[in-house]
Amino acid sequence: MGQAIADYNMVEEGDRIMVCLSGGKDSYTMLDILMNLRRSAPVSFDLLAVNLDQKQPGFPEHVLPEYLQSLDVPYHVIEQDTYSVVNRVVPEGKTTCGLCSRMRRGALYAYAEEHGYNKIALGHHRDDIVETFFLNMFYGGQLKAMPTKLKSDNGKHIVIRPLSYSREKDIAEFAELKQYPIIPCNLCGSQENLQRVQMKKMLEQWDKECPGRVETIFNSLKNIKPSQLLDRQQFDFENLTQQVDVDMTKRSHPIVFSAMSANK
Repeated sequence: MGQAIADYNMVEEGDRIMVCLSGGKDSYTMLDILMNLRRSAPVSFDLLAVNLDQKQPGFPEHVLPEYLQSLDVPYHVIEQDTYSVVNRVVPEGKTTCGLCSRMRRGALYAYAEEHGYNKIALGHHRDDIVETFFLNMFYGGQLKAMPTKLKSDNGKHIVIRPLSYSREKDIAEFAELKQYPIIPCNLCGSQENLQRVQMKKMLEQWDKECPGRVETIFNSLKNIKPSQLLDRQQFDFENLTQQVDVDMTKRSHPIVFSAMSANK
């Protein structure tokens, strides 16, 4: 996690970082390690742990406050009944995750802006990023994943994902050792046929059959060759020109061509 933060300059002097805590293993781990890094980091930064209570039935409201009170970190619980809104708007049998995610993100962004937090830390890990890559490719027709660092659409916040280099299985082992008070992630109702669930199963199978494949796929997302793809917005294919070897032309030798581009 420290390497990911350094590679993408996620944390800078004077940052006020809002750490989004869901009650799952990933966000607990992210908060824990950020707190440890803060003690030894060469820069000074503030942390605030924030949870969004979406009013799902059975949500154990006491768990996170009790845990956070035992830590040396300020925290806040945002209460917003997005659960009822999503269930009212989304037709029965349809996936609720898309709308729920947008409403959750809106609530978190609004709180960060109102209270002056310039960075928002999310607990997505390497497996999440690779899953998202395949989801966008298989179902969206795009080569797109989750960036480790992202400017929000309104330009007011920087979203960081400090766990980008971390494997989910390592996080799970770490969380078990730390004995975090995990809150179930299916309080809104289990949806086993979600596309993301299918991607997770596919990657788990690949991990068993070909150890290291997930790491290789992740590394490919950091080693992109736009000229070897087909996106005209990312590479200036239209202005590719032919370079002629003038000396060889004067000697009536065959002309040697090489493709070159006007770099944007």
